Amino acid sequence: MTATVDIADYNARWLQAWTAKDVDALCGFYAEDCVFKDPQTPAGLTGHAALRPYLTQLFASTPAMTYAPDEVWPIPGGFCGRWYCDIAGGGRMRGFDLVILDGDRIALNEVYIHMLGGA
Repeated sequence: MTATVDIADYNARWLQAWTAKDVDALCGFYAEDCVFKDPQTPAGLTGHAALRPYLTQLFASTPAMTYAPDEVWPIPGGFCGRWYCDIAGGGRMRGFDLVILDGDRIALNEVYIHMLGGA
């Protein structure tokens, strides 16, 4: 990770792109050969060629979701970030991302989530 990356700002901008369901903006955060893992893709997706259609399908099939950063922690090579997500129509998630950076692009992103009771 370069010393010039402000991880709190980076995380906030990245989560805003998730809220906006902006596939182009999100791909701009990820390295071309990134590895992405979340509960729906536990084996992982590799590269923009796999990530772009996954995000397009995901966003088409989910309600509006508003992501809000909670905390970030620097780790060697990147950061960990905790966030909350309010789901239109009801529901709330808390999530945690492991992010390894290559410069200012995400080389590895592992996403962990759980549903919270109430909205």
